[in-house]
Amino acid sequence: MKNEELKNLIVPRFLKYVRYNTESDRHVTQTPSSPGQWELAKALYSELAELGLEVKITDHCYVLARLQPSPGKEDKPCIGFLAHLDTSDDVSGKDVKPQLIENYDGSRIELTGGLYLDPAKEPGLAEQKGKVIIHSDGTTLLGADNKAGIAEIMAAVEYLVKNPDIPHGAVEIIFTPDEETGKGLPEFPLDEIKSIFCYTVDGGPLGEIESECFNAWKADVEFTGKAIHIGHAKGKLANAALMASTFAVLLPRSESPEATDSYFGYYCPMEISGDLEKATLEVYLRDFDTESMERRIAALHSFAKTVEAQFPGGRVIVKAQPQYYNMKSKIDENPGVLELLKQALQNVGIEWYLKPIRGGTDGSRLTELGKPTPNIFTGGRNFHSRLEWISVNDMCAACKVIIELIRLGV
Repeated sequence: MKNEELKNLIVPRFLKYVRYNTESDRHVTQTPSSPGQWELAKALYSELAELGLEVKITDHCYVLARLQPSPGKEDKPCIGFLAHLDTSDDVSGKDVKPQLIENYDGSRIELTGGLYLDPAKEPGLAEQKGKVIIHSDGTTLLGADNKAGIAEIMAAVEYLVKNPDIPHGAVEIIFTPDEETGKGLPEFPLDEIKSIFCYTVDGGPLGEIESECFNAWKADVEFTGKAIHIGHAKGKLANAALMASTFAVLLPRSESPEATDSYFGYYCPMEISGDLEKATLEVYLRDFDTESMERRIAALHSFAKTVEAQFPGGRVIVKAQPQYYNMKSKIDENPGVLELLKQALQNVGIEWYLKPIRGGTDGSRLTELGKPTPNIFTGGRNFHSRLEWISVNDMCAACKVIIELIRLGV
């Protein structure tokens, strides 16, 4: 597998995919939450069908495809590969203008709006000198999360189709909607999945593999105040907007996303709105172990009582619900799926390292549903931001790992 050959399979696809506006909307309950995901799903359906795969799109925009096993390999286990169609709504995904640099000279890259990528400050960028990179122009995100994974999987499929001498069992390709909303595979057609285990292709730098992630909960906090003319409010007004703000300030800054890393969890206020009488606050809770998550949920109820005490007549209700769970224990029960991935990395000459995901993937939910699903790197950096970029060399490496996993599966 030569890099140039894989590059020619990956790059045109990626440049095409990122131009689809698939930004998801966590305020929409239906799946998918945005029409652009349908557009990309239909384009992928056509590509997969042209490659000769059995393919369908479900009523909820899940793309399911199956590459038939090589002759004589029909009895081998089926394995699956997943990537998600949507991009985050943290930064606009509309009118993405990917910038391709064929021979990066190692200098600072100027972007729109005074933004820039500085190799002196940007981890991994200096090592790309003389190589090919793709970055956002600074007006939007790039969309490597997760269109890089889609492009790498699609390139691997085409490579296998063009090289039938590589033996393989059945391979399932699954593209999912709304991963970024944290819904956790709603309407997922589990009964149609034949794979005994899967891999998400949704990670970061070269060699990074992930078999554990956050436990994720969301809390919707509702504030009911007592409204009255503010000119006659003394001793009578309970300002719901101020109650919500007070609650948000009680969230410990030392346990926020910007103050934590590694295995430290956090509280993150995502959205706040309201007026004198009604207000709401959405809080994301993240932690790697169950006991710490229970502590965080209990803390929110304690903060609610504190706010009610400060605003006589006001009322605070905390509604907490899980989004996804840490996949570590389930993968530990099925060590073979991770050992196969490590062997594939070793076979293609990539040094691997395990890293906890400070977030989640569709793999965490699929693991919970009984299909162990660790995560593979894509080569992307600075996800969900205007500074997003990706190494094409690392994309080719991810594609090699996918192909080697399929080969090893027999």
